[in-house]
Amino acid sequence: MTITRRNLIVGSAAAGGLAGFPAIVRAQQKFEVKVANFVGPQHFQSQWLVKWGEALEKKSNGRLVFKHFPGAQMGPTPKHFDFARDGTAEIAYILHGATPGRFPLTELVNMPYLVQSAEHGIRILNDPELRAKYLDAEHKGTKVLYLFTHQPGSVHTTKKALRTLDDFKGQRLRFSTPAIREFIAALGATPVGVPPTEVAEQLQKGTLDGAFTDYGGAGIAWKLGGICKYTTEMYCFVSSFAVVANEAWYAKLPPDLQKMVMESVTGIEKEIGTNWDALDVPGKKAMMDGGGEAIRLTKAEDDKLRKIGADVTESVLKGMEAKGMPARTVHNMMKSLAAKHAATTKNFWA
Repeated sequence: MTITRRNLIVGSAAAGGLAGFPAIVRAQQKFEVKVANFVGPQHFQSQWLVKWGEALEKKSNGRLVFKHFPGAQMGPTPKHFDFARDGTAEIAYILHGATPGRFPLTELVNMPYLVQSAEHGIRILNDPELRAKYLDAEHKGTKVLYLFTHQPGSVHTTKKALRTLDDFKGQRLRFSTPAIREFIAALGATPVGVPPTEVAEQLQKGTLDGAFTDYGGAGIAWKLGGICKYTTEMYCFVSSFAVVANEAWYAKLPPDLQKMVMESVTGIEKEIGTNWDALDVPGKKAMMDGGGEAIRLTKAEDDKLRKIGADVTESVLKGMEAKGMPARTVHNMMKSLAAKHAATTKNFWA
């Protein structure tokens, strides 16, 4: 063999080895996962995210390394989507209603009396066709891992029992989403925007008369037992949420880790949904232990409120259509999915 030919062979082998080297290093590289989360560490969703991260750390042999920032440690709730989008966090848990108008089609799931339970809402939102055609596109700059809702919420008041439509008039009630804001106004009450961390204080001061939220939020997260004396169990609305990843970060993950992450959030609708729905029992107990009274509306009064809810939905759809958005198409898809999953998921209206 000539020296020239030998050098060529050795050089080619070395080049081949070097070309493969980055792929090997990349496959063994550790990837930090900072998780931005606006709810406290005791909250079910915080605890679920921690366990989810621990499972992925173990399955990836330590290549994924999670660090959690619950309780809005990174910043206020409205900033959480941007934390994921700009890379401040690799993953963020977001509340769509915290940034009104940013996720208009996704937020249609929050319209009054559409969702009967958290599991119901999660199955609606994670329908592959609905997400692929409309919802994921609203989360531009991120990779949507999963969408979900809490169990349907009711109204909790400090002084006045709301037993009829007329009782709502003049009440100052906290809202969590644009949909419930419009609903409160249509009921004759005054919608007031208050961050979750300030609800208890504002109720105690008397600047709020009540708040729309689920029992889990009222009794567990906000500790309103003893502050609110009445709960009118309307189960009339949900708030929608998402867990999203920074798009550029996700794209840099090796294919096996991408697959691992997506498999970890596939088929979790029942797990997440039933856990959210289960919060209703301890949340209600906390409210009742604080001296609260649970009120169920008569059918006649419930029918009045449902009619108002339907009118609010129609008004919102018309307003969005006037802006060129496919709101009615998306809402009709959601209604069809709601009917599809109604018989196999918990129903708080039953």
